[in-house]
Amino acid sequence: MKKTILLFIGILFSFYVSAQESISLTLNQAIDYGLKNSYSAINAERDIDAAKLKKWETTTIGLPQISAKIDYQNWIQQQVSLIPAEFFGGIEGEFAEVAFGTKQNLNASATLKQLIFNGSYIVGLQSAKVYLKISENAKEKTELSIREAVINSYGNVLLSEESIIILEKNIATLEKNLKEINEIYKNGLEEEESVEQLAITLASVKSQLSKTKNLNSIAYKMLNITLGIDINTKVSLLDSLNSLTEENKQLNLLASNLTIENHIDYKIAKNTEKSNDLLVKLEQSKALPSLSSFVNFGYQGNGENFDFLKKEQQWFDSSLLGISLEIPIFSSFARSSRTQQAKIELDKAKTNLTVTEQNLLLQLELAKTEYKFSLEELETSKKNLTLAERIEKKQQIKFFEGISSSFELSESQRQLYTMQQNYLQAMLNVITNKAALDNALNTPINN
Repeated sequence: MKKTILLFIGILFSFYVSAQESISLTLNQAIDYGLKNSYSAINAERDIDAAKLKKWETTTIGLPQISAKIDYQNWIQQQVSLIPAEFFGGIEGEFAEVAFGTKQNLNASATLKQLIFNGSYIVGLQSAKVYLKISENAKEKTELSIREAVINSYGNVLLSEESIIILEKNIATLEKNLKEINEIYKNGLEEEESVEQLAITLASVKSQLSKTKNLNSIAYKMLNITLGIDINTKVSLLDSLNSLTEENKQLNLLASNLTIENHIDYKIAKNTEKSNDLLVKLEQSKALPSLSSFVNFGYQGNGENFDFLKKEQQWFDSSLLGISLEIPIFSSFARSSRTQQAKIELDKAKTNLTVTEQNLLLQLELAKTEYKFSLEELETSKKNLTLAERIEKKQQIKFFEGISSSFELSESQRQLYTMQQNYLQAMLNVITNKAALDNALNTPINN
């Protein structure tokens, strides 16, 4: 009885865990989830945190620096110096062996350093700000990529789901037709070839269904990875392929223009140019003097034994104030060479900025063309599907009335199945091409 109760509790717990490992999402909810939890979003946020810490690290170079030092020395065998013996009343020309100092010494000191002026430090502060801005740009770029990736993954799952439904309906219809034609064949009113032809078509569709189911499983796992969810977590999609297609029919986008300066790729290229400009200034600043100061305080204790912790120990204090001015004079033209290299990199960054601007304009035109074509293709596919359904129905009627052959029926069925997949793909293309156009237009995430 006890084992039964434990088993029952275990089953309930497993159901509870399974329920906890399930999530239902609309497309917008999936995008929001991915922006917060996807692996790339998390790392992009970490990059910003690291950039902020780097900025502070650079700032601290110009702030007061305090260090402390303790030195303890114990002469196991004291060093001996030779002193002319005549200094101590000895014979001239001879030397006396003398050991200076005590056997044990302890020195403690603290030093305060302050940078007063350094050209490289000033440029470094500016570079740290640009570095942080680049990290923020990278995060924005990552978020736009995540939005597009989630839309594509979400759409692929819906495509495979719809394909499975259609293929299962087609299989049901084919099995019904095969059963009917098989009965007709048994009664001697149809050739065996007709039965075989339908059997081949049925086997082909079943194979396609099996493949689609496997692809459906992979599509779900790819969506989970994109969202930052464990691949074994069950995700249910609340939107349908048809509803998303209707939502993404926005012809007004084809007339939209792009403000290049606001595009994230342009901002990244512009900040890269600024970064290279600062590198030029950094190399130039190395020719400027560097001025710093320090204050040192110290205590020294001496003795033959380790009595430094006793009250009787005598300590001698010292203090020192210093200013250091370093002036670069001649580097055998090394600084000039590094400066010229930095200028070359700056020129390359300016050229890349121009290339980026041109590519963004071309990318927008291409995205508009692809989106417009997908809208046109959707209408064409819809009409073709309607025609294919009508043709297939007519061929079924003709076939069972003995007017047409099994080959003609199979051809009409294959044509119908192709049009079904084309229509599903056309709906997905509208959704994905709209996402690509949003990226090309740099449409904000929260728009």
